[in-house]
Amino acid sequence: MIQRKQSVFLLLAFVASVVCLCLPLGSFEPQAMGVGFKMYNLMVMLGTGADYSICGLFGVLVLSSILSVATIGLYKNRMLQSRLCACNLFLLVAWYIVFGAMTRNVISADTTFHVEFATCLPAVSIILVQMARMAILKDEKRVRDSERIR
Repeated sequence: MIQRKQSVFLLLAFVASVVCLCLPLGSFEPQAMGVGFKMYNLMVMLGTGADYSICGLFGVLVLSSILSVATIGLYKNRMLQSRLCACNLFLLVAWYIVFGAMTRNVISADTTFHVEFATCLPAVSIILVQMARMAILKDEKRVRDSERIR
């Protein structure tokens, strides 16, 4: 099951997603006096406490992580595996759309947003899931070609 390269790609995409869940996505720095705050997938840590209004980011990334692990187990059904990879790609792109919308809602005119390292990890997952999908489709083509020869 884990011997195939697409399984390794999906496992690495899962790891990148989980690491992104744990690290801060960015920090907001006020230009005037005030306390800066950090943005995570689950919440925005303000100076006064936590604001959980952005938990949509967390939900999308958790769903993508679960889908990556579930796709690894479906190695006998390559076409379903390919479709689940396409759904996973959609979720990861949706994460960036939600991230942009949430950042735009949180930021104000006198605040500067600084992106952290964890923001690039879903892009790494997108690349890995796409590589896995291409390898799955290549395996499926190879199997169909061998059956055609028989």
